Formats: sequence, structure tokens, C-alpha cells
Amino acid sequence: MSSNVYLLATDPHNPCRDVIHSRQSGLRLKVFCLDDEPFHPDSTEIQLYGRGGGSMFAFESIDVTSEKAQEIVGAIQWYASYIRCPELAISADDPRPGRDIAI
Repeated sequence: MSSNVYLLATDPHNPCRDVIHSRQSGLRLKVFCLDDEPFHPDSTEIQLYGRGGGSMFAFESIDVTSEKAQEIVGAIQWYASYIRCPELAISADDPRPGRDIAI
């Protein structure tokens, strides 16, 4: 079984804004540093969150399909390894204070 190959696109104007891209499936995830920038989830996309190494992250899909949705956690785990944060805890719950209140 071959492992997926991920690429990382970075924004030269925002060192906190990355896009994870899978070469095999075409999955794309936007990365947001919740400590440094505002994040407003898109209701049409999938969001997962990460906390580790003293930082909080949001990961948001870009035009995800159901076939690609299963790959999201693997892509986030790859990113955690890439940023040398193996303890990154992945959750569906927004870790920002006051964001866990049901509306």
C-alpha cells in the first residue's frame, strides 16, 4: 500500500496561511493559525481543529467530496509531522474560548 504524497503551498504574505494538497486525491485543506488570525468557518466545508505545541489551528476543506473526506485526518497528521508537532490533538470542536457554545 503506497502512502499519500502531500504538498504544501504557502502564502508569502501570510506565514500562517498554508494549503495542504494531496497529489493522489486532489484533497485541499486551508490551514489557519487561530492564535494569529480570525477564522470564520464556511458552512459548506468541513472544519477540523488542532491544538498542540502551544498553538491552535483550524483546517478547512476546499470543495471536498465524500471520497476525499476520509483523507482529511491523514492530511492533518502529515501537517503535524511537517511542522514538528507530533502531539497535535485533532478535534471537531473549535478550541477557541467561547466557541463550544451550541447555537
